[in-house]
Amino acid sequence: MFKALQLSKQGDVFSASLVQVDPDGLPPGDVQVQVQYSTLNYKDALAITNSASVVRLWPMVAGIDGAGVVLSSEHGDWQPGDHFIHNGWGLGETRWGMLAERASVQGQWMVNLPAGLSCRQAMAIGTAGYTAMLCVMALQEHGLHPGDGEVLVTGATGGVGSTAVALLASLGYTVVAATGKVDEQTYLKNLGAASVIDRASLALPGKPLQKERWAGVVDAVGSHTLANACAQTRYGGAVAACGLAQGADFPATVMPFILRGVRLLGVDSVMAPIERRRRAWQRLARELDPTKLESMVTEISLEQAVEYAQALMQGKVRGRIVVKI
Repeated sequence: MFKALQLSKQGDVFSASLVQVDPDGLPPGDVQVQVQYSTLNYKDALAITNSASVVRLWPMVAGIDGAGVVLSSEHGDWQPGDHFIHNGWGLGETRWGMLAERASVQGQWMVNLPAGLSCRQAMAIGTAGYTAMLCVMALQEHGLHPGDGEVLVTGATGGVGSTAVALLASLGYTVVAATGKVDEQTYLKNLGAASVIDRASLALPGKPLQKERWAGVVDAVGSHTLANACAQTRYGGAVAACGLAQGADFPATVMPFILRGVRLLGVDSVMAPIERRRRAWQRLARELDPTKLESMVTEISLEQAVEYAQALMQGKVRGRIVVKI
């Protein structure tokens, strides 16, 4: 038997609780793994608190991320004892996830743990940090260079935002962090933010075209925040959008795109091709300062996951939550 955080729903009655699971009940998979660390991302919190229709099959073991060691494998790329990282691919949504001591997955979904990165550090990064790197890659592929101007990061004290601030700063960009937590300026400047602005300046309806300021943007918030970020982006700049913490709507016009040539770059982490994932994780291992990463981390036990998921949804969490399994 192994321990798992299971989500159940019968009619309108929802529950999230730790249960003991028989390994024979795991879904089919060509690699069996021991999960050493997991994490709580925004999507995990949505599922664990039943705040959105994330889960598609019931009962469900939560957890879209995990890192640990391979126990057995029928996949040619994986051998017992190998260390892995897993992000997305429907775990915690359509297939049992990794807020559990054991998991059964497909070998083609996993990434080798890069040299120099521990399982704990990998989950301190998690899908949130990996998504931040995908956003940075998208902006760089568009042509954004250090020295081009200020780069805005919204939702800056969250998991994506914190990692994006640290990554961009380490690469030489001038980062402006937007947050509603005015007492977190020291935290954000220690991560590398050159300045901090109040998210209220972006969160309300604004003009379709505004004063040009940002050379690039990483947005994890959506809704009016994304619309205002686009309206303030300089001619030829780009906005990498990856989240919807404020909302899934986009109350904007086409004016920034057709009058200033602004590019809106959608960033998906769940189904990203495996080679792009590997590049992102290799870069994270090289470019993310481990000291800054550790400053983002709150470590909890599996028993505390429900409590912290609720706190995350209430905006009471900064940085990254690592779950020690």
